Amino acid sequence: MVRRFICRRAGVAEGVGGIMGTDELRKRTKWQDHSGGKASVAEQSFEEVFTACFEGTNFSIRANPKEFTHIYVDYPLAESVLAEIYTPPTKINKHGITPDFAIDHVLSGKTLYVEIKRQDGWVEGKTRSAGRGNAHERVCKYFTPGLINILRNKGGIKSPALPFWAVFQGDITRDPCRVREITCWFGKHPAHYFFWRNTKNPDQLIDHFDLKLKHLLC
Repeated sequence: MVRRFICRRAGVAEGVGGIMGTDELRKRTKWQDHSGGKASVAEQSFEEVFTACFEGTNFSIRANPKEFTHIYVDYPLAESVLAEIYTPPTKINKHGITPDFAIDHVLSGKTLYVEIKRQDGWVEGKTRSAGRGNAHERVCKYFTPGLINILRNKGGIKSPALPFWAVFQGDITRDPCRVREITCWFGKHPAHYFFWRNTKNPDQLIDHFDLKLKHLLC
C-alpha cells in the first residue's frame, strides 16, 4: 500500500495517481545530494530536513512563529487581582511564547507547532548527574489548559490530538530516566513526541511525521 504524504485536493492530482508516497518524496528531495552529498554523514537540522522535504508540497515550515508573542499582554484579570499586583508605569507590549517552528498546510490552513529540545543525558561514560538539566521540562507548558486551547484555536487541530510536537535531541534521547519521564508525560499521545537519536539520518524523523502527524493537518 502506498503511504500518502501529500493531502489530496479535490480535482487536483498530486504525484503519480494523485498521491505521493514517502519514498517518492525522498527521491524528489534527493537526500543523497543534500549538503554536498553528506546527508548520512553530517548532522541535519530539523529546519533543513523539512524545508527540503516540503519543497513542492502543500506543507511549509516557519521558524520562530510570532502569533503567540503577545498572548499574555492583555490576558484578563479580575479587578481584585489587579488591585493587588504591580502595575508598571510603562505598558507591557510583548509577553508570550514563541515555539521553535510551525508546520503549516496551505490548503487546510491548519498548523502544528514544534518545540525542539537538545539536552545532555546520562549515557555510557557519564555520571547520572549528566542528566540533571531541566530544559525538557519547558515543553510541559504546552500541556496547560489555557495554552493548549490557544494553540488549538489558532492551529485548528482539535482534541483528542495535541496541537504540538516535541522533538528531543542529544544524549537525553538515551537517558534511561529522562526517556521514561517524557514518555510518562505524553501518555496516550506518543505521536506528539519523538526522540531523534541519529540526527545524521532524517529518515525516521520524516517517517514519524508522515505516519503519525501529517493527517492532522490535512
